[in-house]
Amino acid sequence: MTKYLSPSELIVNDDGSVYHLHLLPEHIADTVITVGDQDRAKRISGLFNVLEYEISNREFTTYTGIYKSKRITVCSTGIGTDNIDIFLNELDAAVNLDLNERRVKPEHKSLNIIRIGTTGSVHVDVPVGSFVASAYAMGTDNLAYYYDYQFSQSEQILTASLRSHFNLNADFSKPYALRSSEALLASIGENMVKGITTTATGFYAPQGRSLRVRVSDKWMNHLQSYSENDLRITNLEMETSGLYLLSNLLGHNCLSCSVILANRADGTFSNNPKEVVDNLIDTVLEKLVVS
Repeated sequence: MTKYLSPSELIVNDDGSVYHLHLLPEHIADTVITVGDQDRAKRISGLFNVLEYEISNREFTTYTGIYKSKRITVCSTGIGTDNIDIFLNELDAAVNLDLNERRVKPEHKSLNIIRIGTTGSVHVDVPVGSFVASAYAMGTDNLAYYYDYQFSQSEQILTASLRSHFNLNADFSKPYALRSSEALLASIGENMVKGITTTATGFYAPQGRSLRVRVSDKWMNHLQSYSENDLRITNLEMETSGLYLLSNLLGHNCLSCSVILANRADGTFSNNPKEVVDNLIDTVLEKLVVS
């Protein structure tokens, strides 16, 4: 018999749902879209032909419904890998744990998880409005080190390369590389820019932004100068490494798709961010219907 999960490990609400997300198994489709913003989740759900569920708690808002022929769940996660740690553990718990018995179910359920997000490019030739599919994520936080994660061979090779590059500046913590789902990259990521997405620990200094406080320019220089085996660091955001880490650990398929709103290399920002985000939403939804 599988391990019993104590009430302090697996916290279940009075209605039997998982603690933060307030979700039950029937609330979750096999295909899950994640977004940071609650308003973006609502915009996507507004495209559904049928809305089955709407559940909200804190920054986590979930809609499940039918888009054309495809049953889809869309969840807002808020910003950062700390929120992703909550979101993905509880999403998996809702489908792969018996919440009454507090044990792992005998049959594993694998979800397809696609992030639809916004991001900043680090290269002039990845302009505002471009769609980026993250072949890899570079984690710059410590989340992976709290888990017993066994890096794949390709992840080990890329991690070693990134660490060698970024060790030029010993002030920054050692990064690690995490792989997307190859199947989703081929289907959903087709015709998108592909590269390494850096998941930053903040929006300002960790992404090289300076308002009133001076920040080091070494970080951005390292990001822009990295290239290995036709892979380069294409963009910056704040969730992808957490999604890839936990999806890989928990046996789910994940791909992060983002639209460039800011080009950090030439200092430009989208003139119509809502329109380009909507274009990415439409593109991903249509690819999901035929995949």
